[in-house]
Amino acid sequence: MKKYLFAGALLCAFPGAAQAQILLEANGAYVTDEWGGELGAGYRIDLLPGFDLSLGGGGFFHEGDNDRYFLDNNGGNERCRNFDTGQYARSSQCNNTDIDLYGRAEATYTIPFAASIGAGVRVGRDVIPYGTASFPLLPSLRVKGNAGPDYYAIGLRASF
Repeated sequence: MKKYLFAGALLCAFPGAAQAQILLEANGAYVTDEWGGELGAGYRIDLLPGFDLSLGGGGFFHEGDNDRYFLDNNGGNERCRNFDTGQYARSSQCNNTDIDLYGRAEATYTIPFAASIGAGVRVGRDVIPYGTASFPLLPSLRVKGNAGPDYYAIGLRASF
């Protein structure tokens, strides 16, 4: 019974909390000396008119640090080869893509039918505070940018 009273009190204090939205993001990003792409998901909670809290996470896809494998061109037929042993390897070994998982939290204020500005924190290899801004393209699609120390990202955010 106490759980229901607590949930009711929260909904009365923050009436928009019942209107959470699912968010999907795709960004080109620069994180701690690495260029790559971010794919993320989360949810947005409307706290007060104009004020939102977004929580989520995702993956940062970038070039890995594995120089052990390389593509060898032997007569026009490229094959993946292990640099240390000279043996052929699976072609997936030469892909050299790495994924770093991250979590994030953002607090924003949205001017009706216009820009949204705020601040956030990204937790991955490092904890990075950043500023964020987004502008509407369609009712459920926004162009979004983030900037912080050693972190820049620009891309699209869709809400459902």
